[in-house]
Amino acid sequence: MRYLLLLYQDEKQIDMSPEEMAKWEAFTKEVTDAGVYEDGRALQPVPTATTVRVRDGETVTTDGPFAETKEQLGGFYLLNCKDLDEAIVYAAKIPLAPTGSVEVRPVMEFE
Repeated sequence: MRYLLLLYQDEKQIDMSPEEMAKWEAFTKEVTDAGVYEDGRALQPVPTATTVRVRDGETVTTDGPFAETKEQLGGFYLLNCKDLDEAIVYAAKIPLAPTGSVEVRPVMEFE
Protein backbone atom coordinates (compact mmCIF):
# COMPACT_ATOMS: atom_id res chain seq x y z
CA MET A 1 0.00 0.00 0.00
CA ARG A 2 1.20 3.48 -0.78
CA TYR A 3 1.56 6.03 2.03
CA LEU A 4 2.19 9.75 1.79
CA LEU A 5 4.42 10.97 4.58
CA LEU A 6 3.80 14.70 4.97
CA LEU A 7 6.64 16.58 6.63
CA TYR A 8 5.80 19.48 8.95
CA GLN A 9 8.29 21.73 10.69
CA ASP A 10 8.67 25.32 11.76
CA GLU A 11 10.47 26.84 8.76
CA LYS A 12 12.57 28.93 11.14
CA GLN A 13 14.13 25.71 12.47
CA ILE A 14 15.21 24.29 9.11
CA ASP A 15 18.86 23.27 9.19
CA MET A 16 20.58 23.07 5.79
CA SER A 17 24.02 22.28 7.19
CA PRO A 18 26.07 19.58 5.46
CA GLU A 19 25.63 17.33 8.50
CA GLU A 20 21.83 17.66 8.39
CA MET A 21 21.70 17.19 4.62
CA ALA A 22 23.73 13.97 5.03
CA LYS A 23 20.98 12.65 7.35
CA TRP A 24 18.34 13.31 4.67
CA GLU A 25 20.47 11.65 2.00
CA ALA A 26 20.98 8.62 4.26
CA PHE A 27 17.24 8.30 4.89
CA THR A 28 16.44 8.57 1.19
CA LYS A 29 19.07 5.94 0.42
CA GLU A 30 17.60 3.63 3.10
CA VAL A 31 14.05 3.75 1.71
CA THR A 32 15.36 3.47 -1.85
CA ASP A 33 17.51 0.45 -0.98
CA ALA A 34 14.51 -1.11 0.83
CA GLY A 35 12.47 -0.77 -2.38
CA VAL A 36 9.69 1.31 -0.79
CA TYR A 37 10.64 4.75 -2.15
CA GLU A 38 8.43 6.10 -4.94
CA ASP A 39 8.95 9.86 -4.68
CA GLY A 40 9.96 12.63 -2.33
CA ARG A 41 10.29 16.36 -2.62
CA ALA A 42 10.99 19.46 -0.57
CA LEU A 43 8.62 22.37 -1.05
CA GLN A 44 9.47 26.02 -1.53
CA PRO A 45 8.99 28.19 1.62
CA VAL A 46 5.51 29.19 2.77
CA PRO A 47 5.70 32.76 1.36
CA THR A 48 5.66 31.21 -2.14
CA ALA A 49 2.36 29.39 -1.50
CA THR A 50 -0.98 30.45 -2.93
CA THR A 51 -4.27 29.22 -1.48
CA VAL A 52 -7.16 28.84 -3.92
CA ARG A 53 -10.83 28.84 -2.92
CA VAL A 54 -13.94 28.92 -5.07
CA ARG A 55 -16.82 30.75 -3.41
CA ASP A 56 -20.13 31.39 -5.17
CA GLY A 57 -18.51 30.43 -8.47
CA GLU A 58 -15.67 32.92 -8.06
CA THR A 59 -12.03 31.88 -7.75
CA VAL A 60 -10.33 33.67 -4.88
CA THR A 61 -6.59 33.42 -4.26
CA THR A 62 -4.67 34.30 -1.12
CA ASP A 63 -0.94 34.52 -0.70
CA GLY A 64 0.44 32.02 1.77
CA PRO A 65 -0.91 28.87 3.38
CA PHE A 66 -4.53 28.13 4.21
CA ALA A 67 -4.14 28.41 7.98
CA GLU A 68 -1.71 29.91 10.44
CA THR A 69 0.19 27.16 12.23
CA LYS A 70 3.48 26.77 14.06
CA GLU A 71 4.55 24.03 11.67
CA GLN A 72 4.37 24.30 7.90
CA LEU A 73 4.18 21.59 5.25
CA GLY A 74 7.71 21.47 3.90
CA GLY A 75 7.86 18.31 1.83
CA PHE A 76 6.79 14.72 1.45
CA TYR A 77 7.83 11.15 0.79
CA LEU A 78 5.66 8.69 -1.11
CA LEU A 79 6.45 5.16 0.05
CA ASN A 80 5.01 1.80 -0.94
CA CYS A 81 4.97 -0.16 2.32
CA LYS A 82 3.47 -3.52 3.26
CA ASP A 83 1.32 -1.90 5.95
CA LEU A 84 0.86 1.12 8.23
CA ASP A 85 3.28 -0.26 10.79
CA GLU A 86 6.11 -0.28 8.24
CA ALA A 87 5.22 3.26 7.13
CA ILE A 88 5.35 4.44 10.75
CA VAL A 89 8.79 2.86 11.23
CA TYR A 90 10.10 4.86 8.27
CA ALA A 91 8.28 8.04 9.35
CA ALA A 92 10.04 7.87 12.73
CA LYS A 93 13.42 7.74 10.94
CA ILE A 94 12.86 10.97 9.00
CA PRO A 95 15.41 13.54 10.24
CA LEU A 96 12.82 16.18 11.21
CA ALA A 97 10.70 13.76 13.30
CA PRO A 98 12.43 14.76 16.58
CA THR A 99 11.64 18.47 16.10
CA GLY A 100 8.67 18.53 13.69
CA SER A 101 5.96 16.05 12.79
CA VAL A 102 5.28 13.49 10.08
CA GLU A 103 1.70 12.80 9.06
CA VAL A 104 1.26 9.34 7.54
CA ARG A 105 -1.69 9.06 5.15
CA PRO A 106 -2.68 6.03 3.08
CA VAL A 107 -3.14 6.87 -0.59
CA MET A 108 -6.59 6.07 -1.92
CA GLU A 109 -6.20 3.86 -4.96
CA PHE A 110 -8.89 4.14 -7.65
CA GLU A 111 -9.08 1.31 -10.14
